[in-house]
Amino acid sequence: MHPPPPAAAMDFSQNSLFGYMEDLQELTIIERPVRRSLKTPEEIERLTVDEDLSDIERAVYLLSAGQDIQGTSVIANLPFLMRQNPTETLRRILPKVREVLHVAGVEMQLTAAVSFLTILQEESVSIHTYAHSFLQVILLHLEHRDAGVSNAWLETLLSVIEVLPKETLRHEILNPLVSKAQLSQTVQSRLVSCKILGKLTNKFDALAIKREILPLVKSLCQDVEYEVRSCMCRQLENIAQGIGTELTKSVVLPELIELSRDEGSSVRLAAFETLVNLLDIFDTDDRSQTILPLVKSFCEKSFKADESILISLSFHLGKLCHGLYGIFTPDQHLRFLEFYKKLCTLGLQQENGHNENQIPPQILEQEKKYISVRKNCAYNFPAMIVFVDPKNFHMDLYSTFFCLCHDPEVPVRYTIAICFYEVSKLLNSGVYLIHKELITLLQDESLEVLDALIDHLPEILELMSTGGESSVQENKLSSLPDLIPALTAAEQRAAASLKWRTHEKLLQKYACLPHVISSDQIYYRFLQRMFTIMMTNNVLPVQKAASRTLCVFLRYNRKQEQRHEVIQKLIEQLGQGKSYWNRLRFLDTCEFIIEIFSKSFFCKYFFLPAIELTHDPVANVRMKLCYLLPKVKSTLKIPADKHLLQQLEMCVRKLLCQEKDKDVLATVKRTVLELDRMEMSMDAFQKKFYEKDLLDQEKEREELLLLEMEQLEKEKQQNDGRPMSDKTFEKKRRDTKTPTTLPKNIPISVPGPTSGTQSTSKEIKKSKLIRSQSFNNQAFHAKYGNLDKCAGKSSTAAYTPSVSGLTKTSVISLTDDSFRTRNATSAPSSFSSNTPLPSTSRGTGNSGDPKSGGSKDTQPRKAALKSNP
Repeated sequence: MHPPPPAAAMDFSQNSLFGYMEDLQELTIIERPVRRSLKTPEEIERLTVDEDLSDIERAVYLLSAGQDIQGTSVIANLPFLMRQNPTETLRRILPKVREVLHVAGVEMQLTAAVSFLTILQEESVSIHTYAHSFLQVILLHLEHRDAGVSNAWLETLLSVIEVLPKETLRHEILNPLVSKAQLSQTVQSRLVSCKILGKLTNKFDALAIKREILPLVKSLCQDVEYEVRSCMCRQLENIAQGIGTELTKSVVLPELIELSRDEGSSVRLAAFETLVNLLDIFDTDDRSQTILPLVKSFCEKSFKADESILISLSFHLGKLCHGLYGIFTPDQHLRFLEFYKKLCTLGLQQENGHNENQIPPQILEQEKKYISVRKNCAYNFPAMIVFVDPKNFHMDLYSTFFCLCHDPEVPVRYTIAICFYEVSKLLNSGVYLIHKELITLLQDESLEVLDALIDHLPEILELMSTGGESSVQENKLSSLPDLIPALTAAEQRAAASLKWRTHEKLLQKYACLPHVISSDQIYYRFLQRMFTIMMTNNVLPVQKAASRTLCVFLRYNRKQEQRHEVIQKLIEQLGQGKSYWNRLRFLDTCEFIIEIFSKSFFCKYFFLPAIELTHDPVANVRMKLCYLLPKVKSTLKIPADKHLLQQLEMCVRKLLCQEKDKDVLATVKRTVLELDRMEMSMDAFQKKFYEKDLLDQEKEREELLLLEMEQLEKEKQQNDGRPMSDKTFEKKRRDTKTPTTLPKNIPISVPGPTSGTQSTSKEIKKSKLIRSQSFNNQAFHAKYGNLDKCAGKSSTAAYTPSVSGLTKTSVISLTDDSFRTRNATSAPSSFSSNTPLPSTSRGTGNSGDPKSGGSKDTQPRKAALKSNP
């Protein structure tokens, strides 16, 4: 075996080197423009300005001797100079700006137009001063040869017209406009005159408009250029609103009729759109005798004309139907409806098997216009339901609605999805007719369609569940068995995409499901999915949305066993999870629990698991807990929760003494100051906390009601073997003065103070008794006890004085094992009803040994804590 000849190796290396040299040459070519753009020392010298100059002197110097880019910078900074020193700016800088603008380029002109408008909007000077200093500059550049510059100055002038006094408008703008609108002037000058006339009509009375403005308007409506006629036609709407009904009928309407027969399609289109916008001004005779024939002729000729006319016609169809409602004869009504249906399917009949690349460009352009027409028809569909009457929807429009929901183009389906809620409201009791279309849009392959639909998903589902009648609450969505699979499939499709905002929005909207489906359906089909998202999703807003929705599901769950299971899962898999990310999400969940549930609920189940995270080995978790502590303290009531307050204070004291992370320690110090400023809520109602206490009482009453309803349901099942219906549940809610529907925004809003009658008091006492029996029969023992003191003693020694001190005051009895880890082998893979939950009932003094039931998730965290005494 001999090594390859060196020549072969040399050839390979040479080829490789040759390739590298080519790459280097390409890079050199790329870098050349960069090198050319660098400034030479001479250029840098010319661009350098003395730093000792004031702002005004520097601006004058740059406008006089600087380059264009420096002048543009000065003009862009003009509003600041006007705020800082308006007198000197007007005296020294503005004359220089006028000189520069005569020879300025496009960029400087556009910058000046924006700066002049900003000065007007900021009111840096009086209107009289502004008109004297800036108006002539604006008028001078209106007819700039560049269309963009001309439009920019025109927009500035139209804004100035809004604030100028009448005399200034008459002398500075209206009088010169007479000559500017003549045929001898350029087309651009006449176009500018049209827009200015449309704006001036709102500033003068009807007599002045008739004498000075209307002659110019008529002249421009008869202009030889179709662009001018079209532009003036679109300003007739503003003019009609300024001159009143009578002059509109005698002057504007004849012009519109003549323009609607113009040879230019853009002029006819402008006349049609202006007529539609002015329908409210005309009386019934004008509509039926003049406008209706024009509309009828326009519709008949639209298919033979340019597709752009069809686009405009389809867009204004709803407004047209509303304006002409009651004028159509039955035959005209039917023909107009058929015309709309034809537009809804325009372009769908043209079947072809050609590849898109083989279709001629003109055909593709035509199809795009047809898509716009169908999209506009979808936009106007609610108006067409009003036109035919919702009672006739199934016969007249259902097939059209079906076609729009199944349209092959996404923009059409997207638009009908936006309108779905309006359609549902209009159909009211007939909303069941569009159940299948709701499922279709939920299962749409495009996430854009789903995103549009879920904006009003809670309202749509509520209408579906009640059949459009708020008094009907039985058989929730029993006629729509495909809803739950469609909702779960929609969520999975959103989760699999990169559009996390759609996924977040969908999860937020799922909080409405207790309105419309049963508690068991939510528990078995949605609750576990919320847990999975919280544990596995990588997008924080999505995780938070899932967490809040899960809390809403828990709030309205009807079975105590399921509620306990969810609570335990939150504590063990999130609060005691191995991942610090899960423990952060547990704190987010605690925040939602405080918002949605009553104070007693949070204190009973989540107070101690939350403050235990003061021992967390991860600084971010401890810091997040510090931010949450003020809200945690707000859930306590004195004197019932005095023992919890003491534990909270010991946690904070321990953090102050033992915290080593400087950021967490700084946060703790700020939190301590905030906690000291907080006022504690008392068991009895206080005037300053009256509304909050009343709201919390209402939350607690609903929580007790759920327990009572469960007890009644069990008794009902024992008696006749049938579950309690939703109707009975709602009746019981009404009897206890509780809102009958799930509130739109959690927390629930209370309409006012509840009466303190004897019957209500008895019901509350009964509910409390049932609550006590329901919860105390379970083996719920406090998992947590007192915290270590911050002194440098051992754990056992630190706990003993606190226990003795608290025992003397008969507040609570704690053991020195209260914060030991649970047995790792006792962590359940799934929940069972007899698993003990951590709880801290108000007024009780028993705390169980935590070693009886635990989670292996806490072992790594406790080991880390022990290593840092």
